[in-house]
Amino acid sequence: MPRTVAAVVMVVASLVLYPASASAHCDALDGPVVQAARTALEKDDVGLVLRWVAPEREADVRAAFTRTLTVRALGADARALADTWFFETLVRIHRAGEGAPYDGLKPAGHIEPFVAAVDRSLATGSVETVVGDVTAHVSRSVRERFARARETGARADSNVDAGRAYVAAYVDYLHYVEALYKAGATGAAEHQETAVHGHRDDR
Repeated sequence: MPRTVAAVVMVVASLVLYPASASAHCDALDGPVVQAARTALEKDDVGLVLRWVAPEREADVRAAFTRTLTVRALGADARALADTWFFETLVRIHRAGEGAPYDGLKPAGHIEPFVAAVDRSLATGSVETVVGDVTAHVSRSVRERFARARETGARADSNVDAGRAYVAAYVDYLHYVEALYKAGATGAAEHQETAVHGHRDDR
């Protein structure tokens, strides 16, 4: 599937399934940022984590990486502390690049199902499960909003309160569909892809 289509799927998922949890995924100990950090430390290759930070913060990450390697050499306890410090530093810088606050590392095993599905699709090379899940969710949500707008619209002229109920349902329906269309636009998808994953240079 073309990259822009896959990006749209992930953008729509983040908008309509779990608006806040995709970002939280990057805070998790079993999330992609920390996993990249673990691999980088084991291989002594800082380049493996630079994709997760903006270019202007690359020097900070390199410096933190060097300090971490130095402390790791002092023993097992120092190694564990140094690793955790580097994980926190990297995630904090990554989150800052998203314009999001950092409130600590999250424990492993708390990744939302849709996030796991996205990661699994990239690992397996098949996006069909993600597309199916997102399509089903969006279809259900659009139909529910449509039905609510139709139902309230049928009695909108009976009194002011009924009219306001219709307007609220109409606006909710309209804005939801509008968000879907905007998320599906190539420009929006490319913007969200960059925001979620940082700049595209790996090194």
